[in-house]
Amino acid sequence: MEFPIEIERETDERWLAIVSALPGVMAYGEPRDEAVAAVEDLARAVVADRVAHGEHVPQTLRLAFQRS
Repeated sequence: MEFPIEIERETDERWLAIVSALPGVMAYGEPRDEAVAAVEDLARAVVADRVAHGEHVPQTLRLAFQRS
């Protein structure tokens, strides 16, 4: 499973990175790369937590990110 990362620039000049496939997984950063790295780390943590708690995760899970 690949998780696209949506990246937006906020009015206060911070970057917002969102993984919409994982509700609630978003991170701010400045510069842009900081937001992307933070959201990738958060997405990995969310998936690991789901696995640890026996929640459904696709059998062919592969954490790969597509940056827009």
